[in-house]
Amino acid sequence: MCRPVAVLLLACSLPALTSQAETIEVHASPVPLDATDAARTRVGRLTFRGGLRLTSPDARFGGLSDLHVDDDGTHLAAVTDQGHWFQARLRYDEAGRLSGLGEAALGPLGDTLGQPLQGKVNQDAESMALLVDGSWIVGFERRHRLWRYPAGAVPAGAATPLGVPRELLTAPENGGIEALATLRDGRLVALCEELQAGRGVRGFVREGRRWRKFVYPIAGLARPAGATGLPDGALLVLERGYSPDAGVTARLRRVLARHLRKNAVLAGEVLAEIQRPLTVDNFEGLASRRTATGETLLYLLSDDNFSADQRTLLLMFVLDDEESRGARQPSLSQRTARAAGFTPARRAGAAGGATQHPPTRARR
Repeated sequence: MCRPVAVLLLACSLPALTSQAETIEVHASPVPLDATDAARTRVGRLTFRGGLRLTSPDARFGGLSDLHVDDDGTHLAAVTDQGHWFQARLRYDEAGRLSGLGEAALGPLGDTLGQPLQGKVNQDAESMALLVDGSWIVGFERRHRLWRYPAGAVPAGAATPLGVPRELLTAPENGGIEALATLRDGRLVALCEELQAGRGVRGFVREGRRWRKFVYPIAGLARPAGATGLPDGALLVLERGYSPDAGVTARLRRVLARHLRKNAVLAGEVLAEIQRPLTVDNFEGLASRRTATGETLLYLLSDDNFSADQRTLLLMFVLDDEESRGARQPSLSQRTARAAGFTPARRAGAAGGATQHPPTRARR
């Protein structure tokens, strides 16, 4: 029988936080890839390396829309569609499987003056990306916009608006930028969920200060929900779908970076499809990192919509990724850390200047 692990944190165990941030209690219960076949570990080109169901007695916990995981896998940062950032330490067993979560904290996303966002129309954060200088970009729906937050462990502090394509302002209220990703070459990719463009939805790629638009084709009911830049330079897109018969489904599609050009209609390779009876829910967040042994790890995070009928799930997979196991190159986060003046072992804390030290680890 799997037993949940409750984590109640003391302020002294955390890095320095903003005055508006709080430690919270989180319960992490292990989940299998397939509840009907405990031995199953494969889906498409993915190998399951552990999963958690996250719950909390704190009513503010939930609605997690996107995430970022550090190079060493110890620190998770996320945003919620109720205007909060969330951070926690990830734990692994001796075999490297995701096994737990601790040192959780929650704080408000700030406006341009650093004050907590007020009202759902302003709070609906749906996507996030870490830039090469260590700062964060957070994408919002309803009031469609991209805001930039200072370098740190989480997107905290005062935001600076980032110029967006005019076409984004015509997106449906709940169908704007749902996915953000920084590619290895430093370009920022944004994918809309419902902004129609030809036989797909609109995507944008930022090169320098200019946005180039492209079309992301859609198949069936699936729409972009998350994205991450892979270590080999490609873009990996998480697509989410729903039908009464199939329920919620998730699909992972890889797009080569060279295809992301002005007015392109993208084509990509489907790496995996996750659907019942596999463990699946409303997956919206996607993150990736490369280990010291050359494996590419993927993290999928679901949004429970603050509903008793849905779950907050965090799943980890290894990508069968032969194409990207060539020359060892610094990861995006390593280059980000250097540009921002810190290393993966010593990142800026949530208070914007304080430091946090990951626990001793045997590997990344």
